[in-house]
Amino acid sequence: MTYTFWIVLTGCLVGLTCGVTGSLLVLRKMSMIADAISHTVLLGIVGAFFITQSLNGIPMLIGAAIVGLVTAFLVEALDNSGVQSDAAIGVVFTTLFALAVVFISFIGDQVHLDTQHALMGEIAFVPWDTVQINGNDYGPKAVWMLGSVLVINFILIGLFYKQIKTSTFDPQFATLIGVPVVFMHYLLMTMVSLSTVASFDSVGAILVVAMLIVPGATAYLLTDRFLNILILSGVIGVVSALLGYLGAVYWNVSIAGSMATAVGILFALAFFFSPKHGILFKTWHNRSKRKETTIQNH
Repeated sequence: MTYTFWIVLTGCLVGLTCGVTGSLLVLRKMSMIADAISHTVLLGIVGAFFITQSLNGIPMLIGAAIVGLVTAFLVEALDNSGVQSDAAIGVVFTTLFALAVVFISFIGDQVHLDTQHALMGEIAFVPWDTVQINGNDYGPKAVWMLGSVLVINFILIGLFYKQIKTSTFDPQFATLIGVPVVFMHYLLMTMVSLSTVASFDSVGAILVVAMLIVPGATAYLLTDRFLNILILSGVIGVVSALLGYLGAVYWNVSIAGSMATAVGILFALAFFFSPKHGILFKTWHNRSKRKETTIQNH
């Protein structure tokens, strides 16, 4: 496999994993919790390093999942206590992320982890950090981690599809028919945490946030069906990664930044040209209705 192939595959896996999982956050009107978790999982990564003295995949995933759940719990606790939801997210997000930054300063030069690396990532280095078993190279660690999390997320969505769908659109009805709404909420937070940390090391928090929120928001403008939104979100994430890589190569700019820009451009196109919710469609529809009203009045 070529150097370019591994970079493109990593970007596509990030777009697919985060796009599908993030669309559930968009439908639940919890998009900004993705921003919080994508930063606070750094605390889980640092904590895992202090315990194991290693940045291997499994301890990182466990640490991130724990901190992601703690983030969701603290935000909900503050929200229930009377703090506005956006303020609750801001308080928890900044506090846990700042704590992680403080802990990073104790690591020093022991490991390639700093705040700039955490925010921006470096997907160009992915092909060099590979899985080595008995002298054999089995490809980048990031690809294996992202692929594993993608499979886990798909299995969980498949197993709890009806429960997730019901609790997303009508949580009160879901509670009445016995759906464990609280469990579904924290299951989603776990999926988001795993998706975030799997993507974190290679592409950084900024692209993770973009892929968690924007593909889902774009798909929401294009269709009203739950399953279609999940599928479209993944497709948009993958297309954004491909277009972003081509743009980065052509203009010689940041790959992760170019991918985030590409997904923003796709959202803008859907925002203006969507056949159902696009600005141009709504404008045309309103003008048509006014003309019909004018004709009827005359």
